[in-house]
Amino acid sequence: MIRSIATKKAGRVRKHLWASRYLYLFLLPSIIYILFFNYAPLYGIQIAFKYFQPIKGIIGSRWIGFDNFTRLFKSYYFGRLLRNTVSLSLYNLIAGFPFPIFLALLFNEIKNEKLKKAVQTVSYLPHFISIIVLVGILNLLLSQSTGLLNTFRVKMGMQTIPFMVSASLFPSVYVWSGIWQHAGWNAIIYIAALTSIDPQLHEAAQIDGASRLQRIWHINLPGIRSTAVILFIMNVGHVMNLGFEKVYLMQNDMNIETSQVIATFVYESGLIKADYGFSTAIGLFNNVINVILLVIVNSIAKKLGETSLF
Repeated sequence: MIRSIATKKAGRVRKHLWASRYLYLFLLPSIIYILFFNYAPLYGIQIAFKYFQPIKGIIGSRWIGFDNFTRLFKSYYFGRLLRNTVSLSLYNLIAGFPFPIFLALLFNEIKNEKLKKAVQTVSYLPHFISIIVLVGILNLLLSQSTGLLNTFRVKMGMQTIPFMVSASLFPSVYVWSGIWQHAGWNAIIYIAALTSIDPQLHEAAQIDGASRLQRIWHINLPGIRSTAVILFIMNVGHVMNLGFEKVYLMQNDMNIETSQVIATFVYESGLIKADYGFSTAIGLFNNVINVILLVIVNSIAKKLGETSLF
């Protein structure tokens, strides 16, 4: 009986796969990419538990257990790396996550379609600026000696502000420049969610005398809540993964106290100092924390009755 049920299910699955074979064919390049670049490299994780010597290879290198992790946890810079990474990530999450929602709600209230498209286009164009160009723009604007903002302050009789070399100002410059660059692009998914809300809900609310703010609060926000929860869970899953390129390009000897994060230290340890086992251990620790945070936040969302990833 059980075998016959399993056979029927297998037959239905085969029939479904064959009926949708062309759709799955479109997925094949993505699947190959993920397997090759995301799963195949997992073989190299064992370097974190070895004294890796390139001449001996991964298998031939000596096994040292958790020595690389012990070295990381006992190092004097571990506390600063963890503090900078977590504080910068949380600052970026708290300040950056609500901003696209706010933009999407504003764009949704624009009734003139041409104006709406123009504003949306202008808002997400910075997303396509490369990190190198963005940091160059920041230097042109915020440099203490030649930056446009400080030049204007000098002409107004005010003192210059060391935006790019100040350890205390680095987190704010990093986070708010990222919000300016990506908020418009990230708002697109919320705009799409807002368009799926039934217009009859707004019509009924208007008939009942609801103001625009009341309709935003009671119709628009609940309509995009599930989308926001999913994106929040995914963002929390990347809390420890700050963009290496931008931090590294903005980093200098003056702001190293707050700009040295785990991602830049992995680069320095692995590629500059060729300490591959140690850098792999740091990266593995970083990703394990991300997975734990992802599972915890997803579980909380599920218990609260919200949408969850799994």
